[in-house]
Amino acid sequence: MKIGILCYPTFGGSGIVATELGMSLAQKGYEVHFISNNLPARLDITHPNIFFHKVNVQPYPLFQYQPYDIALSSMIYNVVKRHWLDLLHAHYAVPYAYAAFTAKQMLKEEKKDVPLVTTLHGTDITLVGQHPSYKSAVEFSINKSDSITAVSESLKAETLQIFSIKKNITVIHNFTDNRISDFSISACERKRFATAEEKILIHVSNLRPVKRIDKVLEIFRNVNKKLPATLIIIGEGPDTEKINQFLEENPKLINKIHLLGKVTDPSKILYVADLFLLPSEQESFGLAALEAMAASTPIVSSNVGGIPEINLQGVTGYLVEVDNVEEMSNYAIKILQDEDLLKKMKQKAKDHALNFDIQKIIPLYENLYKETLDNFYKPVK
Repeated sequence: MKIGILCYPTFGGSGIVATELGMSLAQKGYEVHFISNNLPARLDITHPNIFFHKVNVQPYPLFQYQPYDIALSSMIYNVVKRHWLDLLHAHYAVPYAYAAFTAKQMLKEEKKDVPLVTTLHGTDITLVGQHPSYKSAVEFSINKSDSITAVSESLKAETLQIFSIKKNITVIHNFTDNRISDFSISACERKRFATAEEKILIHVSNLRPVKRIDKVLEIFRNVNKKLPATLIIIGEGPDTEKINQFLEENPKLINKIHLLGKVTDPSKILYVADLFLLPSEQESFGLAALEAMAASTPIVSSNVGGIPEINLQGVTGYLVEVDNVEEMSNYAIKILQDEDLLKKMKQKAKDHALNFDIQKIIPLYENLYKETLDNFYKPVK
């Protein structure tokens, strides 16, 4: 099967899932064509079954904003036509499913068509999809897809509540490769971030306002009042300035906070951590938390979106209402001060992450692809 994957090339959850999915399919013998405006962050382009097609947007003085959707549709059209793709998989309704539908209409003019699978990751529903300027296009794109998936039960429910969806939505959770976290960390590696007495807290995100990095910093400050600890922050984004402001106001914590920026593979760093903080305002799934759990790191998170589907209350960590910094801090301190509890939750986090292992999830996509193709080419009675 020849599959076209349309995705953002960033370190965000949708781009990571799309990339890992494509690479896993390529390892199983499928021919996978990535279509995006840049090489996806984790993509191994050296694999013989993986191909990358860059969408180039040519500047044109007439346009105030460059027409990426038009360039994207044209590239999808050309890749399907030249490589005879069997199926397209769009990660996000807009712009990818929307552009894919346009490409499909162009292909029909030449008696060629391919089925379209669209995976909803969150922002296209919870943020972009609810804006009056985009809502109709998002709803149209979803309904024009041949198969639709959502990364959590929570996101499926929210999609059905916001839009008038005429087709079934299949929940296929995000996943992680537990094998990449199956290693031990030496004391030397841990010393890179903390002393023997200190506990290590970690946060990974694109540092957008919805991720609540200010709450991460407040929790860390509260923890430090009770026990020695350090904080690792992985990622870059618009709220980076909040970290700098916090450090100016809390100079005693400057050497206790490690800003690592974008990290292609955070697995080893996650493995040295004792606790992952995720106080987000909204999370459709929480892939960063799952990756932390795969590295045996328990979670203290907000109780929103799809997070409760992976972080089990009192088992893999704790769930708290959004912005309740005091309760999050108390739970963090509780875990970090009790070595037996910490050890137990580390093991439970790892065990639960196995339920979302890539080896269990990829077959679900393979079956969906086959079912989609069968229905697409089924003779009309």
